[in-house]
Amino acid sequence: MKNSIRNLVLASLVLSFSEFASAQTTVKLPAPDKSNKMTLMESLEKRHSERSFSDKQLTDVQLSSVLWAACGINRPESGMITAPSAMNRQDVKVYVCRKDGVWLYLPKENALKQITSQDVRKLIAGSQDFVNAAPVVLLLTSNLENKEIGSLDAGYVSQNICLACTALGLATVPRASMDKEALHKALNLAKDEALIVNNPVGFSK
Repeated sequence: MKNSIRNLVLASLVLSFSEFASAQTTVKLPAPDKSNKMTLMESLEKRHSERSFSDKQLTDVQLSSVLWAACGINRPESGMITAPSAMNRQDVKVYVCRKDGVWLYLPKENALKQITSQDVRKLIAGSQDFVNAAPVVLLLTSNLENKEIGSLDAGYVSQNICLACTALGLATVPRASMDKEALHKALNLAKDEALIVNNPVGFSK
């Protein structure tokens, strides 16, 4: 009986470790494509919110390009990013939410680190089902003690996402609604990490 209990405990520990290990997977992204010919003024002219998404998937290069535009490193010598940041805190984190789970964007490595294998898009969508159709939802958080400044920083990143999507022929819409309590638990976020805004990203239907 004792052996059986011990074996069950060992099996449970192995399973838990396996799940933890799989959630720590890091995937290198391809280099972003910076050769797009649309000008900033054209992007501003064409930018609009889109709430209808097809099931077409983004390529890794397209995802990398949007993430780099959001808050990637644009000055490698100093580690500065594409978005303004209060006191250069670089407080905004971008979580890539997909069918295969949630991945944290690592700007310095241009990589994705898996946080969970859970598909949390329904928690982000709430009653707005169109969000579930988007292949990717970019979830922005900030850990600044001054929440107003953190929200401003997240707004800069969200605007970068909107303009990048326009230039790349992708659809998006900035949203503030989501089940923040459930998402906080699902992503195991630190107490001071606040969920600010999300951008579903995909192709227009």
